[in-house]
Amino acid sequence: MKWFIDLFTSTLGRKALMALTGLFLVLFLAVHLAGNLQLLKDDGGRAFNIYAEFMSTNPLIQTVSKGNFAFILLHIAMSVYLTIKNRQARGPEGYAITSGKSSAWTSRNMGILGTLVLVFLVIHLKDFYGQMHFGQMEIVEYEGESYRNIYATVSYWFDKEWYVAVYVFCMAAVGFHLWHGFTSAFQTLGWSHPKYNPVINFVGKAFAVVVPALFALIPIWMYLN
Repeated sequence: MKWFIDLFTSTLGRKALMALTGLFLVLFLAVHLAGNLQLLKDDGGRAFNIYAEFMSTNPLIQTVSKGNFAFILLHIAMSVYLTIKNRQARGPEGYAITSGKSSAWTSRNMGILGTLVLVFLVIHLKDFYGQMHFGQMEIVEYEGESYRNIYATVSYWFDKEWYVAVYVFCMAAVGFHLWHGFTSAFQTLGWSHPKYNPVINFVGKAFAVVVPALFALIPIWMYLN
């Protein structure tokens, strides 16, 4: 047990922990996007409301959700610690150490990008999660079943130009954060091999572009329609 504690209290262990939590959050983003795409259906919010009600009442999903919040906090804590240690050592920032060449802009600015993502997350939780769990919401019925009209709350915010602009800007920050973080997490964990690295890099870059772009598409589409 001591080796386990020593591992995750070392700099190397903290980097590994940050990489693992980061990859879990990547998976969460993909699942979250699949649900949010229900907003693009032309059904007055029916599909999204049913999906959101299921996600907010299913015990297993709620357990994973609480774990996700814990991983987010852990990821932030490890990020702050490693950023401070890197600055003290005047070393490169990010998950993995790169030597022999200049680091990319995304690598050098992971702290700034992460801060923008955190600001977005706080706003997002206040306006959607907070309202859904602690605010007053309209109730709609589908086939005799009652559901909270979360779609109406989303529509309210995505009808505001400034909010859509902030959302899209923050999704760009998420994309840049993923651009470096995805592949770097694999390197930190030692999951790299000349044979598979091109595939990992391609998937990482594609994920960093496609997923934030689809998230950004939702408020733009809703605002224009």
